[in-house]
Amino acid sequence: MLHKTKYGWRVLCLSLLMLLTGTLRAETTHKARLEVNWEQFMHKQDLVWNVLPEYWYESAYMGNGMLGWMIYKEPGQNYLRFETGDCEVHDHRPEANDLIHKCRLLTGHFALHPCGEITGGQMRLDLWNAETTADITTTRGKIHIRSFVHSEEMVIVTQLWTEGNEQNCRWEWNPAIADSPRYLYAKQSKGWKPSVPENYTSNPPAQVDSSSTEGVSYQPLLAGGETAVTWRETRQGNVRTLWVNLQHTYPENNARELSRATLDKALRTGFDKLQQSHRAWWHDYYQSSFLTLPDAQKENFYWIQMYKLASATRGDRALMDCTGPWLTVTPWPNAWWNLNVQLSYWPLNASNRLELAGSLEHTLYDHLDQLRQNLPEAYREGAYGLARTTDFYAASETVGIPGVDKNPEVGNLTWACHNLWLIYRHKMDDDLLRNKLFPLLKGAVNYYLYFLKEEADGKLHLPATFSPEYGSAEDCHYDLALLRWGCQTLVKAADRLHIDDPLLPKWKHVLANLTPYPQDENGLRIGRDVPYANSHRHYSHLLAAYPLYLLNREDAADSALIKQSLDYWQSKAGAHQGYSLTGASSISSALGNGNDALNYLNGLFGRFLSVNTLYRESGPVIETPLSGAQSIHDMLLQSWGDKIRVFPAVPDAWQDVAYYDFRTEGAFTVSASRRAGKTAFIEITSRAGEPCILVTDIDRPVFKAPDGKTVRATRLGTDTWQVNLQKGESCLVYPEGEKPDLTVRAVENGKGNLFGKKQH
Repeated sequence: MLHKTKYGWRVLCLSLLMLLTGTLRAETTHKARLEVNWEQFMHKQDLVWNVLPEYWYESAYMGNGMLGWMIYKEPGQNYLRFETGDCEVHDHRPEANDLIHKCRLLTGHFALHPCGEITGGQMRLDLWNAETTADITTTRGKIHIRSFVHSEEMVIVTQLWTEGNEQNCRWEWNPAIADSPRYLYAKQSKGWKPSVPENYTSNPPAQVDSSSTEGVSYQPLLAGGETAVTWRETRQGNVRTLWVNLQHTYPENNARELSRATLDKALRTGFDKLQQSHRAWWHDYYQSSFLTLPDAQKENFYWIQMYKLASATRGDRALMDCTGPWLTVTPWPNAWWNLNVQLSYWPLNASNRLELAGSLEHTLYDHLDQLRQNLPEAYREGAYGLARTTDFYAASETVGIPGVDKNPEVGNLTWACHNLWLIYRHKMDDDLLRNKLFPLLKGAVNYYLYFLKEEADGKLHLPATFSPEYGSAEDCHYDLALLRWGCQTLVKAADRLHIDDPLLPKWKHVLANLTPYPQDENGLRIGRDVPYANSHRHYSHLLAAYPLYLLNREDAADSALIKQSLDYWQSKAGAHQGYSLTGASSISSALGNGNDALNYLNGLFGRFLSVNTLYRESGPVIETPLSGAQSIHDMLLQSWGDKIRVFPAVPDAWQDVAYYDFRTEGAFTVSASRRAGKTAFIEITSRAGEPCILVTDIDRPVFKAPDGKTVRATRLGTDTWQVNLQKGESCLVYPEGEKPDLTVRAVENGKGNLFGKKQH
């Protein structure tokens, strides 16, 4: 009896100690917690090459949302190529706002020449620290490399040290030709050739002034402005450090002075402090949210996309265009607005990485005058628009006139506004809605209103507009869907903000009288006079289903129409590309078909996805793999229609899944765990006090506050609950009669490091 008493006291004391230290937190409070060794977990996601990469789409790549740096062995040559990129470097020719005259420009590369012949090597892109390391073997010894683009400072830092007789390996700067990459592509391509003007005049060649340890490359431009690349090499013992800065100015010609000052500042800071601050930024960034999957390939891929996002853009830096900071010879040297930009930004929302969204917001919100100038002069009053491509200041060619011009592509700005709406909905910042998004969306919709006509059927119709990548059609689905979404959103925003806009009756009239989406025996059509008859990689004729959710699974007829249209679209697969599969995956998830969603996503891996998860069609583009990350989000969390849908389309193969601090529309953060094919728990925190409606497959859910008190929840349907949450409050949801483990841990999924070039 005494032994039992002593043992009981020991247990009580131990329990109190564990409670005070937080060890029992998950068991004694109704609060989820994340338990992960981040460095160890992220180490499994690293890209690993045991064969040296060659070419853009095999390389190790780094960036900070402005500067880019790629490392690979030059094919057929005996050196490593370190490709530089700077998103600010543009041509500024006044002749036209197109891909020849106002495009991004290449900057050049450093070549690291070894003393001996390269016989092999290994490389690793360490995601946790955003650094690339490499070990290069030659006939004379070894070269060891550590390199990063600083997360915040505009400097690229590369250290090397050697073994054997490689101490005299040397750097060489090779400036690029400062012509439009589209023009260069046309000259080099043996297949498809983009149109270029016959009288194109090249920019002057770069002027290089260098020694063995430092240099500057000065690139003047015909239209004014200049680009400077400045570098310096320092030595400490056997360690050599190359410091690089790129700077572009326009219309000023002071890039060299600014570049030199930036490099001097980095040298004063020193390698150790720069590396420390660089790593700290990335460590903090990753921990905005967490996802673990039982599928090692998809988990590995997902985290590489999270790395890629923050390498490609930042809130105060460059818009994500077709290549991000890793420009190469390409037909796509600018931003594309009929799909590419939109897909690239989707993953920021659910992953709770909204701090990166500012680059898209500023590009559009800060250039309203340019968006007006993009329209034909007769239609500029009260309206804004975007043609297919722009520079980073929203300057495009003139948007076409519906029913008049050939292939008038008029919906792109409205679609971009949908991205901005999603960003707003995940933040719930009403000042942003009132002062930025509402006026912009109003202007985008106004361009449509110039052309709507009532016909004999009493319905409003659109003349011929362009369905991206297919052709022109009257009552084009792409534009009907965007116009309906735009008017619906303006009405909703006006109601929320108590704005009595004079166009409010017009928007409501459009919603009540706009013609339905054209359809036939095969599902949704391109337009009323154009069926879907030829293989078509773009899902522009399915936009009402995804991403707009105007047609959705909550209506049985809509659900059947979406499924029919999806199946018929995919049955004509000859022209399909990678984003045809990620789109089909997300549409399947919208229907709740997780197995189909995974099957479509699996198709991305292999033919379309390169070893480093970059992607190319006619030229390199980055949006499709990023949309693949969104396809994963869509399987696990959806929040369209003012409802939070947790695990709405999980494939059967994913029995154990967990995420932590994902984000939804209405500004809720959600953590959830699924074990053995069943939802173990959900935790929801309201960040803005919006109505909380939860859709869950938990049959008899219990709703608890962190202190264990019951949270009031009203059943709205079989799987739908209205949860009473105020701003800042949290609620744990779990099956009645169970005591779930509330710790989110990494799922065991076997070997990682599945990307990078391997020798099998």
